[in-house]
Amino acid sequence: MSATSAERPEGLSLPIELVQGLVDSVEESYLVADRKGTILLANRSARKHLTNRGFAEPLRVNLFAEVLCVEPSEVFSQIEGGQHEVKMILELGAAKFRARITWMAESDWLAVQLSPQPGVSEGGASSGTHPTVQELLQEREITYRNLLAAYLKLQEVNRQKTVFLASAAHELKTPLAVIKGYYDLLLTGSLGKLTEKQKDILEESKDSCERLVRLVSMFLNYSALESGKLVLQLRDNDLRDCLEELTKRWSEAFQRKGVRLEATFDPSIPSFRFDYQKVQQAAANLLDNSLKHTPAGGCVTLCAGPHFWERRVAAASPSTERRRFRLPRPNSVEVSVSDSGPGIPAEHHQEIFEDFVRVDRNTSGMGLGLAIAKRLIQAHRGKIWVESEPQTGSKFTFLLPMDQG
Repeated sequence: MSATSAERPEGLSLPIELVQGLVDSVEESYLVADRKGTILLANRSARKHLTNRGFAEPLRVNLFAEVLCVEPSEVFSQIEGGQHEVKMILELGAAKFRARITWMAESDWLAVQLSPQPGVSEGGASSGTHPTVQELLQEREITYRNLLAAYLKLQEVNRQKTVFLASAAHELKTPLAVIKGYYDLLLTGSLGKLTEKQKDILEESKDSCERLVRLVSMFLNYSALESGKLVLQLRDNDLRDCLEELTKRWSEAFQRKGVRLEATFDPSIPSFRFDYQKVQQAAANLLDNSLKHTPAGGCVTLCAGPHFWERRVAAASPSTERRRFRLPRPNSVEVSVSDSGPGIPAEHHQEIFEDFVRVDRNTSGMGLGLAIAKRLIQAHRGKIWVESEPQTGSKFTFLLPMDQG
């Protein structure tokens, strides 16, 4: 259940140290802040400006209250009015600066560029000059090129990370399969009788090997998803067979930990088109996650049943008309995995589905299981979410539409 670092800004998939190094290479002064005004990133030039103007700790400064000296509503009222860029003149000490605030819609962040006000010297004396249109266009072009260069560097580092993970996983896959085969052979007694202590040691070693196999498989799946090579094999399948097979496969792991696994599948679930292996993998990741966080003596429940998924669309008719003409038959299948573990605080319900996110650092894993499950379900045009409160267990649910086309 998964994060690389609790201090990482939400939505950022690369190490913060790398991002900081890239933005420090930009000569212009840049700040990145969230909607509350908390500064997430500041390049070297911006930190120097703020330090020179009396702010001892630039990254603890609030953008609105201490730098821009305006209420957040003044900025967002212009943004929500259709302006994606807001320009302001502000005074930092004796000097005047021009602030250009750009809203990044995807992350809901604000990027702020600080530059000396043309016609005003560092000491605040006016030189009597005004910026020309040509100078402003040149400045904009330089800024665009700097940001584009930083973006391309980030993209290349991300690509190299994916290639490395895929290569390492492929190199490990074959020897691990051979090792696991030898464990199975030894445990059958074909090569000689084993004592009980020897069997216990081999069983424990085999469990560790199987965890490594699952980890390698996770990396391979992640690299395939990252590189856009995911292809769904949509065929008419029986979801109950898919989940029953999964339950039998995981029953031994649950027994070894002393956790009860219960499965309930509605017999009225019809056959429909879905990728058998991909859906089974998504459900397996949820079972693995619940098993890791459920103590011995606890219970994990896997359920599946028909469901009516009322999707909201922009051109939908009024709700009263939808209810009047809505067909009562289910149009999707709901699959849920519930556990009796410690639960998840509400503030982590979204981030646990991100790559390399681990909320509980005391458990094993790389923080990819839930992220992969989310992508596999979304590839089926479904959705996945969690319902949980601390000390009450967790319930992970996903919906699969039965009209895959």
